[in-house]
Amino acid sequence: MTRSTLATIATVALVAASPFSSAASAQTAPIRLSLNEAITRGLENSHRLSEIKAREDGARAAAHTASLGDKPTFNASGSYLRTNHVTEFSFPQPNGTRLVVYPDVPDNFASRVSFQWPIFTSGRVDALERAADAEAAAIASEVNAARADLRLEISRAYWASVTARETLRVLEESAARVEAQLKDARQRFEVGLIPPNEVSSLEAQRARERAQLIEASNLLESALIDLRRLIGAPIEAVIETTDTIDVPQAPSVPAGSDDLVATALKDRPELKALDWRITAAEARQRAAGSLTKPTINLMGGVDYANPNPRLFPRKAEWQESWDVGVAVNWNFFDFGRAKAQQAEAAAAIKATRERIAEVESLVSADVRQRLMDRASARAVVDASDAAVKSAVEARRVVGDRFAAGVATSTDVIVAQVAQLEVELARTRALANLRLAEARLERSMGGPR
Repeated sequence: MTRSTLATIATVALVAASPFSSAASAQTAPIRLSLNEAITRGLENSHRLSEIKAREDGARAAAHTASLGDKPTFNASGSYLRTNHVTEFSFPQPNGTRLVVYPDVPDNFASRVSFQWPIFTSGRVDALERAADAEAAAIASEVNAARADLRLEISRAYWASVTARETLRVLEESAARVEAQLKDARQRFEVGLIPPNEVSSLEAQRARERAQLIEASNLLESALIDLRRLIGAPIEAVIETTDTIDVPQAPSVPAGSDDLVATALKDRPELKALDWRITAAEARQRAAGSLTKPTINLMGGVDYANPNPRLFPRKAEWQESWDVGVAVNWNFFDFGRAKAQQAEAAAAIKATRERIAEVESLVSADVRQRLMDRASARAVVDASDAAVKSAVEARRVVGDRFAAGVATSTDVIVAQVAQLEVELARTRALANLRLAEARLERSMGGPR
């Protein structure tokens, strides 16, 4: 056994014994994903969705807090107070003793359990509760909008990677054909059947296609990096897309249908969120109007103190007392603060209505544009299919003519480039059709 063979075996053994070998193999295990699986993983791992869901949880908690505004509250308190010594105040009694009215008690202990119950708030608590519920519903609609945006982003990255991989396949097949033609041309040149410039032309074509292969590989890796980020996969993960870029099924709904626009206006989560925000602003406006109306609170409590200042005469012993009552509060003049809050809420309502009108016009135009994009993309795909068939047949004929010696290598290169261009154009057309479908789905508010 030679020294080089021994060195090779030792190297293989060291790699196999390395603690990182199993981790590396695990990291390179491919992740096979369909588009739906990629979307599912992206929705589960999205930090953006988690952020909005956290805000929704906070809004739900705020709504629950607002719903407890008309419930009683209970509290307990205790205190100790040390005072200076004072001269006792007392009265003589007929039996010769003295009645101490105000004793010297420097140690003062007090405890109290009390409650307060707003039994009438002029509708303020109900209005604030409705406003908080509407805000929580608006944020829930924002979650749906963010989910639809994320679906579109994942679809774009997924089809970009599929397109790049398909482009790479087309270029590899074309490079293999050029390599075979170059080998044949060199053989012909060696026997003197063709001049050297034809061999040089094929070599130049091979170099150009190798450059295109490098560019396509970079585009594929760039698309996969974006896809890994969106689905929460490790940056070193190997992703294999299982969906092909074949022509999707033709839609059953005709392009330009007004029914699609009406459905989009009903289902778009952005419009639902704005509707809920109008509801919240209207409730806040009513709550602001109740600031100048009276409120009624029921209150009471029990004191247990030593000495108890509510009992006479004052004694250095633990004694209890209680109280219960009704309090009315009427803020009948506040220098226009309530009116200013009402005006602020009214302005918010007006601004939101204008925003809804703007979004509705954008949605209507967007749906119609996406329908046109889908129709035109499908037409381009059909035309590309016909062009590919013609280019394949033209390249075959030129190849036969070249083999028969009646065509030059330049003719072969022209036919080869023409076939490559139409095949790449078809790949781009298929990708555009897939993206047009995804964009139309987003315009409609989500998957149908």
